[in-house]
Amino acid sequence: MIEIKNLHKSYPIGKDSLHVLKGIDLHIKEGEFVSIMGSSGSGKSTLLNIVGLLDEHDEGDYYLNGQLIKNLNEKKAAILRNKFLGFVFQSFNLISYKTALENVALPLYYKGMARKERLKVAMEYLDNVGLKPWANHLPSELSGGQKQRVAIARALVTKPKVVLADEPTGALDSTTSDSVMELLKDINDEGMTVFVITHEEEIAAQTDRIVRLKDGVIISDELTRKQPQAV
Repeated sequence: MIEIKNLHKSYPIGKDSLHVLKGIDLHIKEGEFVSIMGSSGSGKSTLLNIVGLLDEHDEGDYYLNGQLIKNLNEKKAAILRNKFLGFVFQSFNLISYKTALENVALPLYYKGMARKERLKVAMEYLDNVGLKPWANHLPSELSGGQKQRVAIARALVTKPKVVLADEPTGALDSTTSDSVMELLKDINDEGMTVFVITHEEEIAAQTDRIVRLKDGVIISDELTRKQPQAV
């Protein structure tokens, strides 16, 4: 599903450059539940941005669902993101003046789905995360855990092949964090690939595979649980 070979990424800093990713090799199979761990500056967020087609790499190869990702313009990148990827962020990234239902339905608007149909589908996904009674509430009327569930429903509504979660529990208390991770486990049990960025050991321990980054290189890659049969 995700195959990365000898990936490099640098950013200019004045006359110099900061070499963030230094030859990453990573293969994530369809249906895996993987966490990427590392301290601030390890390169994990840069890796997620490249996997999520939000940034470009400098050297190496990146394949998404067998397709080589190279020299994409923003339109092509947006099409691939909408087709294959769902995003969950620490800050939720909900639109403050839209209801939970409207936030979940938004990706379907960009797919060209009619309003009545997209609201119907969005309601089904809100129901799946236990938030149907809060469908008409604004984000300001929801708890942190509820906001993250709305964000997860929004990520799933386009039926992506991969969910990319960037510190999805970073703004939540431990009990709410566990409930969010249970939801991600349920998604993974249905066959979806889940890719979690975290710096929390207790969160990573709930995934099936932990990849650790330090100073732009992978220092360990360990299996913790069952692995999917698909390749």
